[in-house]
Amino acid sequence: MKQYLDALKYVLENGIDRQSRTGIATRAVFGMQMRFNMEDGFPAVTTKKLPWKSVASELLWFIEGSSDERRLAEILHGTRDASKATIWTANAEAGYWKPKAKFQGDLGRIYGVQWRRWIGHDGKEIDQLANAISMIKENPTSRRIIVTAWNPGELQEMALPPCHTFFQFFAANGKLSLQMYQRSCDMFLGIPFNIASYSLLLHMISQVTGLKPGEFIHILADAHIYHNHFEQVKEQLSRKPFPLPKLWLNPEIKNIDDFTMDDIKLENYQFHPQIKAEMAV
Repeated sequence: MKQYLDALKYVLENGIDRQSRTGIATRAVFGMQMRFNMEDGFPAVTTKKLPWKSVASELLWFIEGSSDERRLAEILHGTRDASKATIWTANAEAGYWKPKAKFQGDLGRIYGVQWRRWIGHDGKEIDQLANAISMIKENPTSRRIIVTAWNPGELQEMALPPCHTFFQFFAANGKLSLQMYQRSCDMFLGIPFNIASYSLLLHMISQVTGLKPGEFIHILADAHIYHNHFEQVKEQLSRKPFPLPKLWLNPEIKNIDDFTMDDIKLENYQFHPQIKAEMAV
């Protein structure tokens, strides 16, 4: 995870201080890239604890095409009990969104809905993720193997417009790589989560298409550190990283929709203690 720590340090030392939508100032750099080769190990941050179950459950929830925060709680905790929070609870309960919600837990037409049920010009649903998987199998050299969550016509129907907006696949020499563009990058809280999530997605789609996972390339647009995270960032940068863990996926799974939490495990994961910080909403 040297790539991530180097990027974090660069933003802290070279970023421009700006105000933000949340009311908390940020220090930001515009335009960065990180590359993670899956042969080096699974890129889970080790200089603090990664909430792995939250990463895996959110990705499965996206893959389901769900926008119901209660369903995310069910995947993560095994119950829809409202007292069991998820990383989306604050967004679901935000004052600006609640008047728009159609039911308790509704988050609108967010990531998974766009991935699996984008509405085309003719009113029919487009399953972008299934289409991408089919193209990897049938036309792997295509430069159109793309999934986008950024739908300008539906941004007002989302509890949070997508931060990670667009990803593309590249198949060559028996390996599959994934490149993702992220418009808004919370370097301390969000980015380690996003790195793990898209690396997991790369492994899952590699398995169901019969390829080996290659690289995850992460394009960071507005890469920022919130001012109230400065001390936490300095603490993280002072820690020595552990070796990267390994990812295990159930080899019997051949369909992207068949994965469950039991089919995904992070092995030999060593990490430093959690560093707490408030999420800006």
